[in-house]
Amino acid sequence: MTAVLSSSAPETSLDADAGATTRTPALAVAFRSLRRTFGTGAAAHTVLRDVDFEIRAGEVLAILGTSGCGKSTLLRATAGLDSPTAGSVDIDGTPVQGIDSRCAFAFQEPRLLPWHTLQANIAIGLPTGISARDGKAKVGRLLELVGLTDFAKHRPREISGGMAQRASLARALARNPGVLLLDEPFGALDALTRIKMQDLLLDIHRAEPTTVLLVTHDVDEALQLADRIIILGKEANAGEGAAPGATIVRTVHVPGGRPRDRGSVELARMRASLLETLGVDSR
Repeated sequence: MTAVLSSSAPETSLDADAGATTRTPALAVAFRSLRRTFGTGAAAHTVLRDVDFEIRAGEVLAILGTSGCGKSTLLRATAGLDSPTAGSVDIDGTPVQGIDSRCAFAFQEPRLLPWHTLQANIAIGLPTGISARDGKAKVGRLLELVGLTDFAKHRPREISGGMAQRASLARALARNPGVLLLDEPFGALDALTRIKMQDLLLDIHRAEPTTVLLVTHDVDEALQLADRIIILGKEANAGEGAAPGATIVRTVHVPGGRPRDRGSVELARMRASLLETLGVDSR
């Protein structure tokens, strides 16, 4: 599913000569002492605490962690779909307050509308106020970018899961987001299609260099796609009296440009180290 986020923030401007929307620049994201607690009193459950981190404009950040550690909660707070209990999320130096149109959100399931064509599904993501001509040009360019031009008039039931996920990504990009939030977008795909989708995401990022926050359980995926990786979890030396909730326990810079060699010995060593941090024996 792709969530198209709207608010009172200004829409992207139009370039009359190009006949298309002006690309929104990638935007920096900062978490400031973020904490998220659900419930109150004895029923209170803290999921995240003391999250302090800055993501550079145009960076691809992968977020790893065990199930239930708050990865998706962090993305939802970034988009304004949820509010921190304490602290804040800033985008381009401005606090997120409610649903933020500077973000687009893509989930594990494409959730395309079955009665619409792929072309119409992608058009749902276009910013409010865009002209019919500019909207058509934008959708056409996105269909070409994700390799679906020949399937523009097809409906979701007539395409594969990988093609549906490509359409979902195109819909997320239709708004020209400054921040693209991806919550396990390839988790439901088979291994081969998943690799192809990872390569496609790199192609998209080169063409649409937005800031990307990617939640994944796949360490190899994180190493292939990200500039940096953060791991959310409980601190290793935390005793019984430690504050509840997950925080950033490790930050890793992934060396080298993209695309990366999937057979790299250096990446294999990093994979083993990351798995150890996650409590998994890599042998």
